[in-house]
Amino acid sequence: MIWIWHALQELAMVAALMIPIGIIGAIRWSMWLAKRIPALWYRPIINDFDCTATVVTPVYNEDPVLFRKALESWIANRPDRIIAVIDVTDTTCMRIAADYPQVEVLPIDIPGKRPALAAGVDRADTEIVVLVDSDVIWEPDVLRKLKMPFADPTIGGVGTRQHMYPSNGVRPTFWERMADIYLDMRYSDEVPATTVLGRAVSCLSGRTAAYRTRLLQSLREPFLNETFNGRPCMSGDDKRYTCLVLQRGYRTWNQLNARVYSTFKPDFTGFRKQRIRWSRNSFRSDLRALWQGWVWRYPYLALVLIDKTVAPFTLLLGPIVLLTALWVGAWQIVIALLVWWHLSRAVKLWPHWRRRPADLWLLPAFIGLSFYMSLLKAYALVTINEHKWLTRAVAVVDGKVQRVSEAA
Repeated sequence: MIWIWHALQELAMVAALMIPIGIIGAIRWSMWLAKRIPALWYRPIINDFDCTATVVTPVYNEDPVLFRKALESWIANRPDRIIAVIDVTDTTCMRIAADYPQVEVLPIDIPGKRPALAAGVDRADTEIVVLVDSDVIWEPDVLRKLKMPFADPTIGGVGTRQHMYPSNGVRPTFWERMADIYLDMRYSDEVPATTVLGRAVSCLSGRTAAYRTRLLQSLREPFLNETFNGRPCMSGDDKRYTCLVLQRGYRTWNQLNARVYSTFKPDFTGFRKQRIRWSRNSFRSDLRALWQGWVWRYPYLALVLIDKTVAPFTLLLGPIVLLTALWVGAWQIVIALLVWWHLSRAVKLWPHWRRRPADLWLLPAFIGLSFYMSLLKAYALVTINEHKWLTRAVAVVDGKVQRVSEAA
């Protein structure tokens, strides 16, 4: 009878560990399928539509070599105008931009990326304006493809497909490869799914996004004067523009055949700080959208925003169960969890493995990083009122956006 009692105790312990994680796992897989299946139906818009376009880039202490490559790639796309809004302290990039007669240089002495974007948009007089980060390199046909969705008058903004560009121009670091994996995750599931189901993408990445010029010009005040909990918002400009466009009743589209290449932070410190900043921006924007209620006009997008808010914290249940199983010596549970994590992540990351099969060996590291990212997002939520920039020596101090001694 004793062995029966011990067997029942062990069974109860297994159930206590596995049932909660099984329920959470079923929910997570359901949400993944709810994105992955619609994403399979995505197709870019292809037509002969054409219109005038202005490229606007905010520039602050950009790497000179990278800035030249970016400028030349935009010029090759033959926009009607290119406006480089350059911080007055960045004399190097001003000299570089002045070397190109196609580029209009607009110096600005107001700190922050948002005022630079707004100044460039104000100068634009074409039908669409394309906002581009100063380190982004375009393929030769990006602008032509970006214009096509604007044939639909209900579409107010169009995004691109981003890829990681090595900061040294040759070989990516471990952290750049991790960033590349996260890009493939987003652009194989969430982005095409929200594009297909409702034409409402939650964020047209600021690396390259096109908008109707007059629409952006009409959004100048709410864009520049965004606040959260009474504090001015400094970063998150791409999320803000996208949400304002959706609030106005327009649709947003991602043209995934328009490919651009951007650098990411090559070391752990940069990777971590960048992810914290992005997470804070997402929490502020998504929680506000759900609270204000306008996002409910796009039911599928609302579902995705709720899932993105909750998912990082449900993910932490896995490591808790693993540590508990290790503590009590439930080795079968330990092995089952480790095997399942590797199999499930391998399936979800299949689009990346297909593009970069050599990265398959990074799978165990990515699994560990995904749990760490959940902790970072928890930290970002707790510190949601902090407003810092990683690459700009600008921060919110005493309720105002000001220049500071160094970047975050």
